[in-house]
Amino acid sequence: MLVHDTAIIFGRYARQTLGSKFQMLFGMLMPLLYLLFFGPLLTDLPLGADGSSWQVLVPGLLLQLGLFGASFAGYGIIVEKTYGVLERMRVTPVSRLALLLGRVLRDALLFAFQAVLLVLAAVAMGLRAPLAGILIGFAFVGLLSLSLASLSYALALRVNTPQEFGPVINAVTLPAMLLSGLMLPMTLGPGWLDVLSHFVPFRYLVDAVRAAYVGDYASTQMLYGTLMGLGLSVVAVTIGTRLFRRAGA
Repeated sequence: MLVHDTAIIFGRYARQTLGSKFQMLFGMLMPLLYLLFFGPLLTDLPLGADGSSWQVLVPGLLLQLGLFGASFAGYGIIVEKTYGVLERMRVTPVSRLALLLGRVLRDALLFAFQAVLLVLAAVAMGLRAPLAGILIGFAFVGLLSLSLASLSYALALRVNTPQEFGPVINAVTLPAMLLSGLMLPMTLGPGWLDVLSHFVPFRYLVDAVRAAYVGDYASTQMLYGTLMGLGLSVVAVTIGTRLFRRAGA
């Protein structure tokens, strides 16, 4: 029942996404601009990390794609509330967990597709990384997207307008980007900033993908990143499901 309901919801939102080529491509615009205009500046700089500058920058851009894209996924729920879509869903027997999973699986696949395009552009510009590491990076993008999209939908159920939703998301995503070391390793900064960044969950995901991009699959960074990614996704989906049930969405 759950699988069937999830497939129905996923199919509905996947068809909407496929019908909007603008949505599919626009989400990777900011990471692509960083890749084109920021990446070449790092080519000859000592970044204090294993691998080339591209193996440092591209993992961060992949997770930036998931961070900013999935965090704003909840806008769709606000639109649906405005047009009464959620009201109509309340009278259906579809599983409330499926209503969430169908949406977030669509989001995770969308951002994974955008991540593939971003990596192809990075390879054209000079990125060299093991295939297994690149595939692991895609998996982390999917995990992060699933987690943040779930929390974004949960927040959207609690607010009534985009004016309430947007500032909250910006207040979370901007510090997360700066403190997780998406652009540059946090070890380049002062010690107190490096210590502070360890309280940001995304830091562990960034470090794990960077380790994967240099083929270091058995590192502590990979272990911590995997545990953090899985734990974050479980907590996020649980919170999202509870709020969907309370809202009767």
